[in-house]
Amino acid sequence: MKLDSPPIDPKLLSALVCPVSKGPLLYDREANELISCNAALAYPVRDGIPIMIANEARALTEEEIEHYKRSL
Repeated sequence: MKLDSPPIDPKLLSALVCPVSKGPLLYDREANELISCNAALAYPVRDGIPIMIANEARALTEEEIEHYKRSL
């Protein structure tokens, strides 16, 4: 949990899409990740900078995908 990390700029977040699915991303500030439910990936955010590289992302579990879909 990294709540002390800088938040993602809302303008930047609205412009970003998942590089794999080209779909929208959700920002999970508690986990400090950008979430792509379509690709089932979580991209890390380091020092306020999204790391949008597929092999840097972690795979989401089915439970995590359902959790994030409910939060939409």
